[in-house]
Amino acid sequence: MNHIVLYEPEIPQNTGNIMRTCVATGTHLHLIKPLGFSLDAAKLKRSGVNYIDKLNYTVYENFEEFRKQNQGIYYYFTRYGRKPHTSFDYSNPTKQNLYFIFGKESTGIPKEILKQDLEHCMRIPMTDKVRALNVSNSCAIVIYEALRQQNYEGLLLEEPSDSTHKGNDYLEK
Repeated sequence: MNHIVLYEPEIPQNTGNIMRTCVATGTHLHLIKPLGFSLDAAKLKRSGVNYIDKLNYTVYENFEEFRKQNQGIYYYFTRYGRKPHTSFDYSNPTKQNLYFIFGKESTGIPKEILKQDLEHCMRIPMTDKVRALNVSNSCAIVIYEALRQQNYEGLLLEEPSDSTHKGNDYLEK
């Protein structure tokens, strides 16, 4: 199973966007305190639209509590990573839990955490014109790379046909 972990997120709009991505991809979201906002904040709900009630998420007091409760492979995203995110195999044939960990918007993941697992520190390649991509964009890029390698298991590849959708044959009509 895929998981997105936000270490001390600060901006409610980013977390709301990530929540929506998690619902769309069937990804469990883990939030590590302190949070820079209230989970019932209007900005958070507006970014997550009407999907937050479908979100599978857990909140932790700190990183140690998260680590004690979650076993699997941890991947850390940092601008100091030396490997591109696409250099890892996320196909996951053994069905392990994969945790994609992103740091707070202002300072990232603490060096003390990153140094414990340098082999799994990575970055999304970009020009030297920006320090980093927006965290919600980064989460979407990475989770969809993992899902691509997993053949989009559990996701719809066609529009469902029911009264609320236009159906898979919409373009042919």
